[in-house]
This record gives sequence, C-alpha cells and structure tokens, in this order.
Amino acid sequence: MKKAILCSLALFSLLTILTAQEKLTTFKDLDVFKIQYASDPQIAPNGDQIVYRRTGFDIMHDKSVGNLWILQADGTSHRKLTAREASESQPRWSPNGDRIAFVSSTDQGAEIFMYWVQTGQYARISQLECSPTSLTWSADGTQLAFAMLVPQKPVVLAKLPQKPKGAKWAEKPRITNQLKHEADGRGYLEPGFSHIFVIPASGGSPRQITSGNFNHRSGLSWSPDGKHILFSANRNEDWEHDFRNSEIYKVSVNKGTILPLTKRKGPDYTASFSPDGKLIAYLGYDDKVQAYQLNQLYLMDSDGADKKVIQVALDRNLSNLQWDAKGNGLYFTYDDQGNSKIGYTDLDGKVTKLADNLGGTSIGRPYAGGSYSVSNKGVIAYTQTRPAYPADIALLKPKQQTPKLLTRLNDHWLSYRTLGQVEEVWYSSSIDGRKIQGWIVKPPTYDATKTYPLLVENHGGPILNYGDRFSAELQLYAAAGYLVFYPNPRGSTSYGEEFGNLLYNNYPGEDYNDVMDGVDYLIKNGIADKEELYVTGGSAGGIMTAWIIGKNNRFKAAVVAKPVMNWISKTLVADNYYGYANYRYPGQPWENMETYWKFSPISLVGNIETPTMVMVGMNDLRTPPSEAKQLYHALKLRKIETVLVEIPGASHGIAKRPSQLITKVAHTLAWFDKYQKKTKE
Repeated sequence: MKKAILCSLALFSLLTILTAQEKLTTFKDLDVFKIQYASDPQIAPNGDQIVYRRTGFDIMHDKSVGNLWILQADGTSHRKLTAREASESQPRWSPNGDRIAFVSSTDQGAEIFMYWVQTGQYARISQLECSPTSLTWSADGTQLAFAMLVPQKPVVLAKLPQKPKGAKWAEKPRITNQLKHEADGRGYLEPGFSHIFVIPASGGSPRQITSGNFNHRSGLSWSPDGKHILFSANRNEDWEHDFRNSEIYKVSVNKGTILPLTKRKGPDYTASFSPDGKLIAYLGYDDKVQAYQLNQLYLMDSDGADKKVIQVALDRNLSNLQWDAKGNGLYFTYDDQGNSKIGYTDLDGKVTKLADNLGGTSIGRPYAGGSYSVSNKGVIAYTQTRPAYPADIALLKPKQQTPKLLTRLNDHWLSYRTLGQVEEVWYSSSIDGRKIQGWIVKPPTYDATKTYPLLVENHGGPILNYGDRFSAELQLYAAAGYLVFYPNPRGSTSYGEEFGNLLYNNYPGEDYNDVMDGVDYLIKNGIADKEELYVTGGSAGGIMTAWIIGKNNRFKAAVVAKPVMNWISKTLVADNYYGYANYRYPGQPWENMETYWKFSPISLVGNIETPTMVMVGMNDLRTPPSEAKQLYHALKLRKIETVLVEIPGASHGIAKRPSQLITKVAHTLAWFDKYQKKTKE
C-alpha cells in the first residue's frame, strides 16, 4: 500500500514537473522584454563587414535601447561598435570603408560621431542645435550632409505683462497658425523648417545650404563630383495645402542655389544620382486622387531633361532604391502577398527577385518593415524575419539562391519556447470570388482533432498588410489557447493597385465580407469553434472590429482598440486632419455629411449586442480618445456590457513601450477569457 502511494506521489510529482515545464516553454508576457532585433544593416563597400543597430528592451526603464554592433560578413567577430551606452543610430560607411559616421544621443541632444575602423577609436564631430537625420557621405569622403530643424520663434498675438519675480503664474498660451501643428507620437511641433546642412567629415561647424520657409529633408544624394545634393521637398507657394505634392530639387553645395528638376501634380521622391552622375533615378506618380496609388520608377538626366518611366514588370509599390555599382540597374524593396522582398531591375524594366522575408522590425504585430544595403560587389545585407523570430541579419551573395543568416539574436531564449505555428490560408470572397489571403497562428499545444476558440485580429491602415512575420502579440494570444486568424482583406497592400484601391469611397465596405468569409472558411474546415468567436484590432482594425459587431452578433466578445467611430469628428480633430477629403470620401465633412456618416461605425451602434472593451492611448493624436469614448458612452447608454481602458502616456502606437504592449494583450485576453468562462459555465 505504502509502495503504491509512493509511486502515485512520484507520478504526480513528475506530471507536475512536466506541466510546469510545458507552461514555461510557451511565450509569456515578460518575454517581450527579452526580444532583440536588428535594423538598418549597412554593409562595407568591399562587403567584408556589416554594422547595424541592435535594439533591445530595458525592463527597469520600460523602453527600447538601440546600440550599434559590427560583425564580419561570415558572421564572426560579432561585437558592440563602441563602449558608449547611449542611443546610437544611422550608421553610414565612408566611401572607402575606413570610417563609420553615426548619430548618437548626448546630454546636449543627438550629435554626429565618427568611428575609425582600423583603430576602433571614435569621437563626436558636431555640435548641433537639433537632431540630424538623413546622414549621407560625399563621394570623396570629405563631407557629410544631413537634414535638421531650424527653429523659428513661436507666434505672439498679445504682449503679456511681466510676472513678478518668484511668482507662479499659469503657463503662457500655446499659439499656432500652421496647418500641421502636431504629430502623433511627437506631440506639439516646434515651429521651424527642416533644412539641409553639410559638415566636414573631420569635424567642424555645420553650414546650411538650403533656404526659405519650406521643409527640405527627404532622400539626400550627393553628385559624384560633390557639387550638388538631390532632395525632395514641396517649395510651392501653397505647400501647406498641397501636402501630397513634392518635387525633386538639386542644390549647389557651394552657392546654395536650388534648381527644381520635376514639376507635376503628385509626389516625386527618393532621388539618387547614378554612379557616374549622368542619370537620376527616382520614384513618384501622377496623383489620381484615390485611396491607394502605386508609384513608378523614373529616370532623368542629371539636369532634369529626358524624363522617362522604367516600365517595371511588377504591379507592386517600390521603395528604398539603390543603384548598383556599375549603374546598370537598381535594387529596391516591395511587398508581395504579405511578404517583403528585395528586387532588382535593369534599366529596361526586367525584374529579378533576390530575397524574401525582409522585415522583423515591427515587434507587436506582423507588419512590413526592414531594410537592406548593397556592397560594391553586389553583396546584400538585410534584416530577415520569419514567424519564429524577429529581425536578424542575413547575407546574400550574387548568384546565391539561399541567404546566410549571420545573427541569431534571440536563440538563447526562443529555443526554449514553443511558439504557435503560423500557417497560410487562402479562401474565396463571397462578394466577387477574389482570392483572399490570411494566416492562422495555432496554440502551441495544438491538437488537430479539436476545435479552438477563434480570435480574429484585424490589421490597421487599412492601406497596409499583415504577413508571415514575427509577432509578439499574436504569439501571446496563441499561448493563451486561442486560434488566431489575421487576414488581408481587400484594401490591403501587396496585391496590386486595383486590389488596394477597392475601398476608395467605400470604406468600410466589402472588406467586412472578406473577413467574415475567412471566419466561415475556418469553421467549415473544422478548425475553429463557431460558438467561440472573438474579434479585435487597432486603428483601421478597430474600425473593422466596430463595424463587424455593428453588422452581426456572432462574436462572444470584442476589443475595439484606438478606433475611428465618427469620420466627421475624426477628420477634423486628428493630427492628419487635412489629408482625408477626396482621397477617402468626396469633399470635406461639411460638404458631404451623409457619406461621412454612412461609413462611420457609430452609425451602427444601435445594433451592437456584443460585450465590448474599448481601448485607447490617452495621448493618441491620430484617432483621439474622443473617438473611443463615443463608442463607450453609446454602449453605456444602451446598457451593453462594456469597459473603457485608457492607457496613460500612450500615443497611437499604443504598444510602443514593452509594458504597454503587455497591458494591451493582458486586458484583451482578460476580456475574452471572461466570456469564454461564461460559455463554459
């Protein structure tokens, strides 16, 4: 008897240990703080070394911390670039590879630093008034160009009396007369304009080379002779209201004279001199005034003459142009069916796909991102991601089919975690038979003989895409036992212009049907439990979630995060309030109130019966808290089960800080679990 009891106790202990180990191997909230990811990889001109920014999260200060690291192209000698513990970014190799310029924070603000490769020494070479961006070397390695804000005095309307010494008066009023006066995540914008500067690579005083009350800051490119710099800007008289327009300009480094090279209605940007300086490649399009427009690749002579389109055989949006060393073609990035890629085109438009799986820098949800660089010999360094890991550094040599993964920044802890498996699904839309792509994340303990509660995650944008990329949020949902479904309904990018523009003057529209068709597909195939449906999403995903529960009562619970509930109020209070009319709906809200109201989720609030959590960042300027409160207040007045979760200090990037990401996921799961328990009871 005693022996049997001892055996039973031993078996119980073993099962307890195994259960505990199983629990420890799944992805947990605090694992978010363990995540590290790579970004901005810059390969040396000769291709032998790579410097990149490595970002991790500080659990004590609840923030991301990014430093520069360097490694050999074979993956060896992986080490921190400097001994500094400050934020470091924008690493840029000198043309001959002997130095690395970078930007780093100091007690006085961000400054430019120089690192000497042979000695490992580094030094600050600037003393700037504001933070530099777009750091770019001249071809001879003697100068650096960058963009920087030049502050202006704020508007003063009335002269106020001087307060007595030591008096504690209220703060002075904040006054603006600018169309764009605030930005989500940044808050109130300091008055001023961005200008281009040059500074000797050996250090010294920066010299401003642009002038005028315009912003000059996009895509700097030196001419090979060092006499000119290309940039994109809008220097039109009505630049504030003509906000979608931009042109390519060429500024003389010595004289400061500015020559416009393009002129049309539509954006022109990302201009770059060819290696011999004879041609300029750039991106742009003629503005057709629609929700989604693909750009085109152009070439022109260095003086702006003989403009022509390179008819790239690809119905996708191009980004991040880079000439090859001989000037025979250009590298670029693009998204295709939820996967980010690196491509190459010759000057006749023949496209070659070079690499898949670019990205991994959007840690919370599986959005596109990532970056790359190319050596003089065509060796590509880029950030690679898969659903099992965020961005690592990968290397692809010319004519090589399979890239080599050089870093494994998270192996030391992810190898001890069982993640939910991500699988691609395709299904047909009930509206027009279009093929719709989505993905499911299975619980780590998935059993194909069972059905699971389904959690639908709607992406933002809506002109964006989800894909087969790492996602901390979705892994946390899967670890909690949910089958997670995330689709790319019509209006998503990476499927061509026609597909992305299907929501023009019709949003929300049939994208609702595309999402619900995916839900029905999973139920029909015995994967999801039709009695256990839950739905969430943020921003445009919050709009879709609110629209779904206004259209049907099939879901047990919903979490509507940072939504637009009323297009009339949103359009006039958001930080980008000036950008919606005609591109989303015809006319301004007061000119077309019926349409703006028709597509506002608040118009359906009388139909909602689904228990709904409403969540928003208290500093959100893109979809302000007043939008979320409209839904919450309406549901309270209707006595529908609801709760409002406001996250202090959070902007529209509601999960920017690690603890905020955890807060978002924990509250979402707590709300869903509450109604899952009710169902079980």
